[in-house]
Amino acid sequence: MSVIQEFLRYNRQTMLPEIGDSGQEKLKQAKILVIGAGGLGCPILQYLATAGVGHIGIIDFDKIEIHNLHRQILYTEDQVGLSKALTAKETVEKLNPLINVTAYNQKLTAENALTLIAQYDFVVDGSDNFATRYLVNDTCVALGKPLVYGSILGFEGQLAVYNHNGSKNLRDLFPEPPNPKDVPNCSLNGVLGTLPGMIGTMMAHETLKLIMGLPTLKNELVLYQTLDWNFTKLQF
Repeated sequence: MSVIQEFLRYNRQTMLPEIGDSGQEKLKQAKILVIGAGGLGCPILQYLATAGVGHIGIIDFDKIEIHNLHRQILYTEDQVGLSKALTAKETVEKLNPLINVTAYNQKLTAENALTLIAQYDFVVDGSDNFATRYLVNDTCVALGKPLVYGSILGFEGQLAVYNHNGSKNLRDLFPEPPNPKDVPNCSLNGVLGTLPGMIGTMMAHETLKLIMGLPTLKNELVLYQTLDWNFTKLQF
């Protein structure tokens, strides 16, 4: 029965000659860790799950707050105060009961990063602070894990793939994190809810291509300015 369910669920993407049954099997066998279940993490998780990624890990220590709801579309108002990781797991399992989801209701730290990330094939970083981004990057480099990176600010988003098939990593582009005092955040500067939806979806798209061995970004940083729809790709 599960074979029939899988065929019916995924046939619109397996019809693509670049994917086929072999690509779908790669998705089914893949283990992906998503860092953060917030504005970027929500669309990432939705699309990885519905595409059939077989095992998804979610790490987030935060709780759902009402000001999250305009952009963190896995959650509803009656879930305010609940764990993001655990709630996201429950919702994602409803989206696709054919996959396995593991929730880590904890903060990613220097003490647990190696142990957690080592269990997965690829990492997708939807975190919202530089300390976590550099911790994730450095751990992926140490373990040889490819990393899909995205960030948002104002009306602009960024996207890159690091540490894949000999490609460069975050420190090759930005050797050191900025001074925390100089870093704006969405709580002070705001964000339009659709922006993390767009960038998160692009991150999910790039992750699916990574899993299936399709062409992906290499030593390139995508800058997507959505106020005037200016799309730039920089090489580094």
